[in-house]
Amino acid sequence: MSMGLGYLAATGLFAAFLVAAVFAQIKARGFNAWLYWTAIIATTTVGTTLADFADRSLGIGYPGGSLILLALLLTSLFAWYRVLGTVSISSVSSARSEFFYWSTITLSQTLGTALGDWTADTAGLGYTGGIAIFAGLLAITALAYRWTRISHTLLFWAAFVLTRPLGAVLGDFLDKPLSDGGLELSRIGASAVLVIFILASIALIPQRAAKVQH
Repeated sequence: MSMGLGYLAATGLFAAFLVAAVFAQIKARGFNAWLYWTAIIATTTVGTTLADFADRSLGIGYPGGSLILLALLLTSLFAWYRVLGTVSISSVSSARSEFFYWSTITLSQTLGTALGDWTADTAGLGYTGGIAIFAGLLAITALAYRWTRISHTLLFWAAFVLTRPLGAVLGDFLDKPLSDGGLELSRIGASAVLVIFILASIALIPQRAAKVQH
C-alpha cells in the first residue's frame, strides 16, 4: 500500500522471497533459528498480501475470502495426511514433508489474516476487541494442550492459525489512526517495533528443533 504495488504484485514479490527462504531452510543441514524464523516471516508477508487480495481485490469480502482460505488449508492438511500419514510437525524430516509443512503454514497465515480483519472490521469489535478475543482463544488452546487429551497436533494447528489474526489486529492497532482506535505509529514505525520484538524474542528465548519421530 505504501509503495503502490497493489496486493497481487506484492504477493508475487514476497512469494519469491518465501521460495528462497524455504529452499534455504530445506537445504540446511541442521536447525538454524534465524533461518527458520526468516521463512516464517516470509509466510506472514505472503499470507497478508494474499488474504487482502482475496478479500478486497476479488470483491468477495472477508466472509467469502475466509471460507475459501479455510477450504484451501483443510485441503493442504488432507493431502499431507494422505501422502505421509500424519500432519504432525515432529514428522517433518524430508523435503516432501517440508513442502507440505510450509504450504500449510502459508495458508494458515493467509486464513488468519482474513479472520483478523473480519473480526476487527466487519464484526465491528475493533482492534483491542480482536486482540482480546484471539489472545483469549490462544490461552484456551494452551490450557487444552496442558490439561486435556485433545490431539496435540490438532491443537498446534489451531494455535498457529490463531497467532495470525492476533498479529493482524495487533499490527493494525499499532499503525491505524487514533480516530480509528489505533496508535498511529505509521506502517514503517509499526513494522520497526514488530521487527525489534521478533529479533529480541529469537535472541532471548531458547530455540530448538522439534524432536523428529522415526
